[in-house]
Formats: sequence, structure tokens, C-alpha cells
Amino acid sequence: MVVSAFALLLGAVAWTFLEYVLHRWLGHDARTRPNPFAAEHVLHHSRGNYFAPAWKKGLSALGVAGLLIGPSVLVAGPLAGAAFVAGLVAMYLAYEVLHRREHTHPGWGRYARFLRRHHFCHHFTDPSCNHGVTSPVWDWVFGTLREPGRIRVPPRLAMDWLLDPATGDVRPAYACDYELIRKG
Repeated sequence: MVVSAFALLLGAVAWTFLEYVLHRWLGHDARTRPNPFAAEHVLHHSRGNYFAPAWKKGLSALGVAGLLIGPSVLVAGPLAGAAFVAGLVAMYLAYEVLHRREHTHPGWGRYARFLRRHHFCHHFTDPSCNHGVTSPVWDWVFGTLREPGRIRVPPRLAMDWLLDPATGDVRPAYACDYELIRKG
């Protein structure tokens, strides 16, 4: 039981590493493009609230789980191997929910605010930094962690939760962290 719980946790941590690797090297490194992930990722950066269709994500998750289950069971045994893959897939699903919510909802709590700023620094300030969406740990390990500062957002990519519908400006609650890029 303890081994399975540890394997589940290890799978979740493995996802955070895989998330960083996919995002940094498949999404942003010109040496690995073109690839299917990069094609979807470019759309996400250029359209802001674009997310790859759920069926593509589902097929990818099934493919990765299918590739990993055999070796995981061989290395760790049936329970621990399955728990490792389950932890990885569960954390992937948590990533999908968290990432979408960062773009579509204002969020709550200090950690959610931190992750949102960390992620939007990547989107709007410097795409060579802050590749982790669920955690900054791998950015710290690989030297790509950047303090967000005040994030300048192009109006066409501004998230609905960020803007005051009456004025079109950044809502006062977020004005200390974000500003719209104004021309002229």
C-alpha cells in the first residue's frame, strides 16, 4: 500500500517534469519543430484562450499511458506500476484544468495568483522562461525561472477576467500585477 502511494506521488511529480520538457523543448525550441504539440502551442500563444480540442488531448494521454504501463509494471510490479501511470495521468488532468482556469477565471488564493502570474509572464513577457504551469520547480532547476514583475498584456489577448467590462481597462483588483499595452 505504501509503495503504491509513493508510486502514485512519483507519477504526479513525473508529470510536472514531463510538462516542463514538453512545453520548453517541444513547444518553444526551434530545433524540435515542426511537431504536433508545437502546432497547437503556437495557436495557444497567438490566440490566448485557444486550447487544443479535448479529443486530441485524450488520445495523447491514452497513448502515453499505453506506452508507459508495460514498462512501469515490469519495473515496479502491477500495483505500483499502475499507480505510477495513474498518478501521471491524474496530474495531467489537474494540469489541464488548472491551465484552462488560469486563462478563463480570476482564481483565488496566493498560490493560484502566483501560478497565474508565473504563466502569464511566459505568455506576455518572455516565452523563454517560466515553462512550468503547475509548478515552478523545474524552471528553478533548469535556470528558466523569472520573477514576473508587472505583466504587460496586449489588449487583443487580454483575458476576460482581467478586464473591467465597463471601462475596458484592467480591473482595479489586478492593476498592481497587470497593465494593458497601449499604443501611442
